[in-house]
Amino acid sequence: MKRSRKGRSVPGPTYAGKIRDRDAAVAAVRDWQGAGKTVVFTNGCFDLLHWGHVRFLDAARTLGDTLVVGLNTDASVRGVKGTGRPIVPAAERAEVLAALAAVDLVVLFDEPDPDALIAALHPDILVKGADWPPDQIIGREVVEAGGGVVKSVPLTPGASTSGLIARILERHRPK
Repeated sequence: MKRSRKGRSVPGPTYAGKIRDRDAAVAAVRDWQGAGKTVVFTNGCFDLLHWGHVRFLDAARTLGDTLVVGLNTDASVRGVKGTGRPIVPAAERAEVLAALAAVDLVVLFDEPDPDALIAALHPDILVKGADWPPDQIIGREVVEAGGGVVKSVPLTPGASTSGLIARILERHRPK
């Protein structure tokens, strides 16, 4: 428990337990699957969370009973997006994701892609945005080999982190 300025105990965020390391995430997935629940997995950088992310995660969650989000660490994001990213550090991105009602668990991964994480978790459903061709979805083979399915969710037109960054820079450029 944290302490307030007046010395009182202050509970941590109610969603803090949703952020787990890989081993704890694997155990949670096994528990859920053992209870007959369908586990959905998706992943991403989720830098500057926006309405497109929220709609995507909500749609992914409706495909099963629990939603696990694999989140790229800062080093992983830099490898994928370049040296100027992420804007928001991984711990903060994880906390924002965990606070969403649609998200049941957040697990960070340091690799350039989530293949090893997906292989460890063995989700029932793997979800990516419709911008990913099905044959290029990382983890597809593992999920399908285990009897799972891969689904695509439509993206929200005009919603992108890169577009949001460009808009911020344009509007706040010195004149």
